[in-house]
Order: sequence, then structure tokens, then C-alpha cells
Amino acid sequence: MTDKKQGQIRIKSQEKILLAAQDEFISNGYKGATVQSIADLAGLPKANVLYYFKNKENIYHAVLERTLDMWDQGIGDIVYEDGPKVAIEKFVSAKVKMSFHHPKASKIYAMEIIQGAQHLKEFARTYLRKWVRDKSKIFQRWIDEGRMINIEPINLIFLIWSSTQHYADFETQILTIMNRADYEEDDVEQVTDFLTQFILRGLEIQ
Repeated sequence: MTDKKQGQIRIKSQEKILLAAQDEFISNGYKGATVQSIADLAGLPKANVLYYFKNKENIYHAVLERTLDMWDQGIGDIVYEDGPKVAIEKFVSAKVKMSFHHPKASKIYAMEIIQGAQHLKEFARTYLRKWVRDKSKIFQRWIDEGRMINIEPINLIFLIWSSTQHYADFETQILTIMNRADYEEDDVEQVTDFLTQFILRGLEIQ
């Protein structure tokens, strides 16, 4: 077997394991999840799972890392040169798309935070804290320039996070209330438009 073929098999197997692990951790939490259950969901022998990841903790860290990479790519960005209107439109759109297209990633992240962020404390203390502080300063510049009303920038970021991630973290509740089996194609556009316009009007941004 060529190295290329072996590499493809490794990537495919690891992807299967991480997708299965994501479901297992969402269903049973870190403590309740087992390597055997992950292997069963992945359709692979337990020995294969342990060959790639050694133990449950390594699997969980790999799932979180995959989630953070996805979250980092989907968080959108807030750039001063865009101005408050365009920046908020981009930010809300990116977060809504992630919630609808990758709800499991959002749920894993939310569960980890709710459980005390034992595996994400360093991420929260360094990258996340710096990101929030940097973006808050941009919002404050716009406030000082009279381009939006005087609000607490950090609370605005929290509001956007919570309102967009709600559609992923509380997916079951929302679909039950709406009497649906799944989200529909135009939901992303409708939710994005609603949240964007609601937030812009609240900030008095034209």
C-alpha cells in the first residue's frame, strides 16, 4: 500500500472517529462517553480508535480542537474600516451560518463552557479574552465618533453570540415549537436578516 493511500485511510478513519465522538459527547457528556461507544458509532474496532487517539481524553481534545478551528473560521471579523453597519452584518451572518450549518460544533463548545471549561480555560484566558477586548475597542471608537449609540461593547458581543448560537444549542426546542423535523433552506437568510436589522435599529445605525 502506498504512503498516499495509507494517508487517505488515516484521514478518513480519523474523520469518522471525530464525527462519532462529537455525537457521543453531545449525548452523554465527557464523563458518560466511552471509547467503545465511539468506536461502535464510527463502525470501527475499538483498537483502531485507540491506535489513532490513545485514550478518551485525546479524542475529546481533538473534537474540541476541530470545533475551535471551525468556530474561529466562522466567527467572522470586526474591522474598523468596514464601519459599524457592515461589520455587524458580517459578524451576525457568519455566526448564524455556523449555527445552522455546524450545530453540533456549537453544542460541544457550549457544553464544555457550561461544565466549567476545564479543557478550554487557556483558550478562554488568552485568545478569546484578547479577541473580545480588541473588538470592543473598535466598537468604542465608533461610539466615540457618534456612529452608534453609547452602549457597553462587550455586552453587544455577548448579545450577538447568544442570539445566533441559540439556533444551534436549542435546536430541538426551536424545531419542536415550530413543529418541524429540521430547519429549512431559507431559515438562515430569514434569521440573519431579522437579527441584523433588529440589532442595527437598536444601535441606531443607518
